Amino acid sequence: MDALDKKLTSAFDGKVVRKDLLHRIKKGTNVPTFVLEFLLARYCASDDSSEIQAGLEAVLDTLNDNYVRPNEANKAQSKVATKGKYRFIDKVHVNYVEKDRRHWAALENFDSRKVAISDKFYRDNDRLLQGGLWAEVTIAYNEIEDDDYAFYIEDLRPIQLSRFDYARYCEGRAEFSRNEWLDTILRSVGLEPTRLSHRLKLHFIARLFTLVEPNFNFIELGPRGTGKSYFFSEFSPYSTLISGGQATKATLFYNNQRKKIGLVGFWDTVAFDEVGGIKVKDQDTIQIMKDFMANGRFSRGVEVIADASMAFVGNLDLSVEQIVNSEVYDLFQPLPKEFDLAVMDRFALYLPGWEMPKNSSEFLTNNYGFITDYLAEAFHYQLKHTNRYEEVSKRIRLGTSVEGRDEKGIKKTVGAFLKILHPTRIPSDEEFEEYVAYAIECRRRVKEQMNKRKSDDEFEKINLSYMDKNNKQVIVYCPESKTADATQNPVRKDIHDEQGVVETEATEELPKKKETPAQKVKIEVPPEIKNEEPLEEVIEPKEQHFTIHYGATGYSYESILSPYLAGAKTVEIEDPYIRVPHQIQNFVRFCEAVVKTPTLRKIKLCTSYDDQTDMKELSDRLNDVKQSLLELDIELDIQINEHLHDREIRVDNGWAIKIGRGLDFYQKPDSWFNVGVYDQSLKKCLETKIDIFKR
Repeated sequence: MDALDKKLTSAFDGKVVRKDLLHRIKKGTNVPTFVLEFLLARYCASDDSSEIQAGLEAVLDTLNDNYVRPNEANKAQSKVATKGKYRFIDKVHVNYVEKDRRHWAALENFDSRKVAISDKFYRDNDRLLQGGLWAEVTIAYNEIEDDDYAFYIEDLRPIQLSRFDYARYCEGRAEFSRNEWLDTILRSVGLEPTRLSHRLKLHFIARLFTLVEPNFNFIELGPRGTGKSYFFSEFSPYSTLISGGQATKATLFYNNQRKKIGLVGFWDTVAFDEVGGIKVKDQDTIQIMKDFMANGRFSRGVEVIADASMAFVGNLDLSVEQIVNSEVYDLFQPLPKEFDLAVMDRFALYLPGWEMPKNSSEFLTNNYGFITDYLAEAFHYQLKHTNRYEEVSKRIRLGTSVEGRDEKGIKKTVGAFLKILHPTRIPSDEEFEEYVAYAIECRRRVKEQMNKRKSDDEFEKINLSYMDKNNKQVIVYCPESKTADATQNPVRKDIHDEQGVVETEATEELPKKKETPAQKVKIEVPPEIKNEEPLEEVIEPKEQHFTIHYGATGYSYESILSPYLAGAKTVEIEDPYIRVPHQIQNFVRFCEAVVKTPTLRKIKLCTSYDDQTDMKELSDRLNDVKQSLLELDIELDIQINEHLHDREIRVDNGWAIKIGRGLDFYQKPDSWFNVGVYDQSLKKCLETKIDIFKR
């Protein structure tokens, strides 16, 4: 333990955990961070190496005995039925069902949505009714045959915090200097601050702004593998990550048929991963998004106000140096074409993702940090209950080039800095000026790119500035574009130019004729920087790592797999849970998705069985599948492995797809007459992680 560790453990006893232990276990398990840190705090609260090792073994034993793994729902339910009751670690949702006039609990991995629950549990834990709560839950079997439910919750102990004391959090913060607190926050997200420059530290803190500031519009574009998605998928239970796919107004904002608010009403942050792949089906979605990004409200027959921030992360395929020196490309190049200048103008902060280091174990900390859930609760409280905008407005002095949306974005960014690093204290003049300069730089990055795109001078005031404590004006530049003339003084493109040609009025070189319009010079843009849309059609599919959330729709085997099957002759699938009828039906759907690949000639299936598997029935049904595939000139090779545990799909073109739950990641339908029973894209999903990578 270093000095900061000792200070942190003293000021926040019981709220911290050693992050290296989390890294050691996390790499070998597919378990949420909250669950692991809860168990580590219970079993590894020691400095003795032997006790820690014993604690790690206890954590693994607990996970083996009590954590319900994906596709083990049937086994878990059987345990409860045979033993009478059993304790599990699972995520519990509580919903009021109008037709039953009562509340029912739904357990995600236990895969039951009709579990009886006493009102004392959801009255004491509000979050059960608001998105769900990870908990140690004792499930008991209901012996009364006349009841219409098989299981009930006998006991429930939250793993995530159900109550948060903000005053105590601020009291503990008062014992730290600004730099000590900055390092503490970074260690809490798993990073070692001693290996980061001060500028990089501010970049990582900026990734957290959407969690503390309502209606904060954030964008980060940069190389792959820099951890852009992690902060929105793993760090906070109040953040949701949308991984590509279609963004509809019903899903995001309001469903007129159900009279139900969308994602912006339930989450503090709605983040879009791989923003370049977003497909906007309805142009109204963009218009509503503009309204919401501008002022946190929109109208779809009803007026809706929500606090959710919006974050957009994606990849840049060209070098930044090439882009800023190009007259054609700009740093918004990966955005979908539907994202016009009005959307871009609403971004408060453009984080330079190209400056972020690639994910590496050398940047991971071995020291103490806050339990992730504790810090997430602090940020959630600040987003809902604190406002630093007025404080910033009274103190900040901005230059004349700063216009309306510039000022709002800059002030919100500085306010977010104050919430994270100074929850109660007032920063010094030097610290405050540092935040202002950073905020102006990140807003200038937005304005420079809009100025390059616009054919007139609407956004020409890019020299944003502030007045320092000596009343001197300081103009802030973006490091990547300060000396790039193509960005600082862009050529205005002719509105009729569609061939990658930039036209400029001739001056001294070509004299004008009095009776004709001004002569023009055509400058051919080099092929490597021409912005030609057809290029997107030939780009190889990219690696993806994302989470399908509980209750999400829009995911089918075909939509997940088809981009990665080009030229495939053989597809291998390992999934131990293709045993019972609905799992075999899933496999048939999988075959239907892959046989549409014209080059496919062989499917290899490796699955497993247990004591409850009817081997004759399994063999007969898989043989039916095999015969039907033969009619399509495709061979099915079936292997049974008693000890199979992994779930992976491998394609002989080099791609591998890992789905945490295998093929069985859909919720069981309540009725065979529900919409979505046959169309996978309409089916509700269970939560699962998907990793697609090139072998």
